[in-house]
Amino acid sequence: MPKLVIVESPTKARTIRNFLPDGYQVEASMGHVRDLPASAAEIPSAHKGEPWARLGVNVEQDFDPLYVIPSSKKKVVTELKSKLKNADELILATDEDREGESIGWHLHEVLKPKVPVRRMVFHEITREAIQKALDETRAIDQNLVHAQETRRILDRLVGYTVSPLLWKKIAPRLSAGRVQSVAVRLLVMRERERRAFVAGVYWDLKAYLNKRPDQPDHRFEAQLLSVGGVRVATGRDFDENTGKVAEGKTVLLLDQAEAEQLRGRLLKGLWRVTELEEKESQRAPYAPFTTSTLQQEANRKLGMSAKETMRVAQSLYENGYITYMRTDSVNLSEEAILAARRRVTELYGAQFLSPQPRRYATKTKNAQEAHEAIRPAGDQMRPVDTLPLAGEERRLYDLIWKRTVATQMANARLKFTTATIAVDDALFRASGRTVLFPGFFRAYVEGSDDPEAALEDQNAPLPPLSIDEEVDCRDLEALGHETKPPARYTEATLVKALEAEGIGRPSTYASIIDTIQQRGYVFKQRKELVPTFTAFAVTQLLEGHFYDLVDMHFTANMEQKLDDIANGEVNHLNYLRQFYLGQEGLEGQVKTRDADIDPRLASAVELDNLDAEVRIGQFGPFVAREVNGERLTAGLPPDLPPADVTDEMVAQLLSQKLDGPQLLGIDPETEQPILLKSGPYGPYVQLGEEGNGKKKPKRASLLKGMDPAQVNLDLALRLLSLPRLLGEHPETGKPVQAGVGRFGPYIVHDGAYVSLKAPDNVLEVDLDRALQVLASAGERKGRGGGRAARASAKNVLKALGEHPDGGAIQVLDGRYGPYVNYNEINVTLPREVKPDEVTLEQALAWIAAKAGSAPAVKKTRAKKSGGKKTGAKATGAAKSPAKKKSASTTRKKSATAPN
Repeated sequence: MPKLVIVESPTKARTIRNFLPDGYQVEASMGHVRDLPASAAEIPSAHKGEPWARLGVNVEQDFDPLYVIPSSKKKVVTELKSKLKNADELILATDEDREGESIGWHLHEVLKPKVPVRRMVFHEITREAIQKALDETRAIDQNLVHAQETRRILDRLVGYTVSPLLWKKIAPRLSAGRVQSVAVRLLVMRERERRAFVAGVYWDLKAYLNKRPDQPDHRFEAQLLSVGGVRVATGRDFDENTGKVAEGKTVLLLDQAEAEQLRGRLLKGLWRVTELEEKESQRAPYAPFTTSTLQQEANRKLGMSAKETMRVAQSLYENGYITYMRTDSVNLSEEAILAARRRVTELYGAQFLSPQPRRYATKTKNAQEAHEAIRPAGDQMRPVDTLPLAGEERRLYDLIWKRTVATQMANARLKFTTATIAVDDALFRASGRTVLFPGFFRAYVEGSDDPEAALEDQNAPLPPLSIDEEVDCRDLEALGHETKPPARYTEATLVKALEAEGIGRPSTYASIIDTIQQRGYVFKQRKELVPTFTAFAVTQLLEGHFYDLVDMHFTANMEQKLDDIANGEVNHLNYLRQFYLGQEGLEGQVKTRDADIDPRLASAVELDNLDAEVRIGQFGPFVAREVNGERLTAGLPPDLPPADVTDEMVAQLLSQKLDGPQLLGIDPETEQPILLKSGPYGPYVQLGEEGNGKKKPKRASLLKGMDPAQVNLDLALRLLSLPRLLGEHPETGKPVQAGVGRFGPYIVHDGAYVSLKAPDNVLEVDLDRALQVLASAGERKGRGGGRAARASAKNVLKALGEHPDGGAIQVLDGRYGPYVNYNEINVTLPREVKPDEVTLEQALAWIAAKAGSAPAVKKTRAKKSGGKKTGAKATGAAKSPAKKKSASTTRKKSATAPN
């Protein structure tokens, strides 16, 4: 009889199958096979009347969880039970982390095996690693199971007790989460800092100098340092709350007139070098990737979101290309160190090898020392050109490879030169940098995806200078500066901040960032994560009434307690009792605060320095102000950053609503009026009037940066003409169009969308320029061509639009029939669905199911479980299911791990 091996995904199963001896059968559980009820429909009839049933946790019976098998997993469980009947041993080979341990335990509880059970763990999928894991199996680690179950219950307790309070006090469909609410608060706090910020203005001088004689390599720049022995003010000298020089600072603050006057005086002076300082420095390579640093660097270098990074990394791991991608450890195995050192010698030469093998120690707060950092799998450290990878997988693997190999390269050596130049009573400072030996820079420079180009940027030397040497001033420029507010978080900087504070786990950051965007707490503006007005209201309520839930130290301490539970140092039930039932427990807090919180106050958004009310209403945020004794209101655009709201903006919004639509003129073709109107998403133009029984009039939003006051009839007609035909593609004969969509201006050809960036204008771009944009987008995708190139090679049956994460979704005609395509994901159409009947909502759901995550589609309220894990995600409030289906149920019976 065969031995049954169960892993989470079909891809992982296929890869492992190649490395196991005969007599092993590998099957996939498709992620978790059971969980707490996701909706009321999943609660078994035997428990529906219980007061704790909606929560899914019987708090009074030692937090006994009610586990159910979702309808979508019943078939999987039935098939696994059938396979187990014909097996003489069960091997649970789920991932090595807590969630993987939990999935393995749930499989054991559901399948109820009567044959021996072993737990098999590995951190890379290679023949050697699988064989070693098979030889070193163990029992399920019940401490890890308890830690993961405690995390799941904590998330449920927070989400299902606090979220209903938010519905009552602020607005429906809001949610609170143990980690998500802290992440949102970080964004809100930064936005408050930006709103409170007052810009300071200062001037200085920049000198363009050259060593005699004047030659290109003799030219350099110097910055004004001091005048009359007093240092000239810079941006760091200002108080960001006043816009003035901070108290206690003795600096010279120049205005424009003073800077210009000083310029004129110094141009007549003699420029002479008075000081020279040279200093050599070494830079060591960065540690290999952890989950957090991989997400940060992939965002900076490759423009990938945390969610996209984890999706691609999971595919690379399951196909045997990299080690396990959920890890806090920067440790490298001896095997990996030796492989990296061989590659360094082979590709760069022995002089680029570090004198001794370099090893790293993890310093992250609350780090879980997993087996190893993220690195290329195996003992060969194969370069990307030797592997059959394309697209995002190729780019991410190459990033991981370079970072890993660089760890065993020699330090970079640099020389820094500082020259002080005197003229009259002023001092200027010039700085230069020379790379004496590039070392690891040859393979990897953080923040750059081109080491050679980055190496050039590192070299900025000064010409050879000597003390008392006279230099020539070619030009002297007076420059005005304005201090900048604190930068908003990007995905990379938010991940860094969460990890530094010990909030959540890096493996959950991708889902947290995705969740807070999907739930309307955050939107993206370029790469910035901007909190919404709703985020402000929810954060205010939590800060005022449930401060512990958004306190970073409290949340980090919770993570430490979970670590202690995993290590067997803390009893999980005692901790749950203290958190929920204690004197200051969450249950009592919610009951007490429910009566104390005034909905009128809770739905108000506090914005400093604004002469108006901002509130959250039934249809979103709005602004209100008393004008001549009358209370006027107007909706606020949902993508308006709270820090950017001004009194002038409020006055304009109220005036536009008061004045009504502006008639721009009459359309010469239809003889209908063209109106300029203002809506919740900003100003737009409209062709014709609304009316009962009439077809919805055509509308077009103003482009970013357009001033409504400058919009005339001609511009309105051009906006309403979008998308506009530019011509036919010379290679395919198919039309090329320019238009504006949800994610901004674009060029589209044969169902492939490419963003149109500034300075290109969607109203003015011509066919030649559009073809260049399409071609460059194809080149950027690397091997295999871009989406546009690939789409041209296939018959596009229907273009459905853009995915929320960017990229075209289309129905293609393939060898085995029509299918939906998005990036590297293909989904065959069900037989009963015709290609021309497919909707974008359907396609998003299919794509999400194939990728193993729930679709973010408003029409589908129930989240289907795919091949991804769900246990470690922050849980919000329960949602109603799209379809009512029964669910199998099992209660937790034993706290003893199988042997």
